[in-house]
Amino acid sequence: MIPANISDVIFTTHIHADLHGGAFDIFSVLFDAFFESVRIVPFLFAAFLLMEFLEHKAGDKFVSILSKSGKFVSLGPVAGSVLGAVPQCGFSVAAANLYAGKIISVGTLAAVFISTSDEAIPILLSSPGNLSVIWKLILIKIAIGLIAGILIDIFVRIFNRIPVETDFEEICIDCNCGKNGIWLSSLKHTVNIFIFILILNIIMGVIIGLIGEEPFFHFLEGFGVFQPVVTALVGFIPNCASSVLITELYIDGGLTFGSTVAGLCSGAGVGLLVLFKANKNLKANFCILGILFFTAVLSGTILDILF
Repeated sequence: MIPANISDVIFTTHIHADLHGGAFDIFSVLFDAFFESVRIVPFLFAAFLLMEFLEHKAGDKFVSILSKSGKFVSLGPVAGSVLGAVPQCGFSVAAANLYAGKIISVGTLAAVFISTSDEAIPILLSSPGNLSVIWKLILIKIAIGLIAGILIDIFVRIFNRIPVETDFEEICIDCNCGKNGIWLSSLKHTVNIFIFILILNIIMGVIIGLIGEEPFFHFLEGFGVFQPVVTALVGFIPNCASSVLITELYIDGGLTFGSTVAGLCSGAGVGLLVLFKANKNLKANFCILGILFFTAVLSGTILDILF
């Protein structure tokens, strides 16, 4: 397994140096925020283009197929858990948009979010002797995402407990998509989400830059057997810095493997931001957060007992 592209290596190295470099540098924060936001633009655009095509070219037929296939357990979690394991957060961003457009199931979304490791893989690759850990981490997170995704879809189909009210029209309600064509409409949606992500990445970068990395290290080291609970909460930080912090602390011996998995299972990078931006059903969004947290803590605790 290698980083998804050379930009991952450059960005990860830059973040690593910034977190260990000491002094707060606003220009470094702005650069990191812009770079992190820009690199997910292709995934955003592809996801919106797919939704626009399905709405305007095959909307009625596609919805009919989806409704007829609802009684079967979807294979979506299988693909979602595998794609999510690719070391970048682009697939979690795309999955959040596709879920908001009712194109994928909540189980598929959860599978992507759980298997996503954001910057963990490049960080582990940059430290010698972690090849076996990388494969173990990837396979375990794929397995957790797959099992959780399938169980969630079964539960939803039987009990219908996680409401999904967003539809294609709700995503396009303010942009006159029908008049702009699918390419221009997709571009407009992409730019809007990009600006949203950029602003929040700048805010998170400033906060972490001012506080520093060491307080997080000492904070996490002091929780003992409760580490999976705390790291799962840290994973919700909607920025790659959470995966960097968790992975660095694991490499330095401050976290158990189970706690590391817990933090990386709940952490979906900016995918969580996009979920709350694109999907207006807050009840469903918080249900998804609860599922991620429960799955992360349970998985991390079991792994700590086994290993």
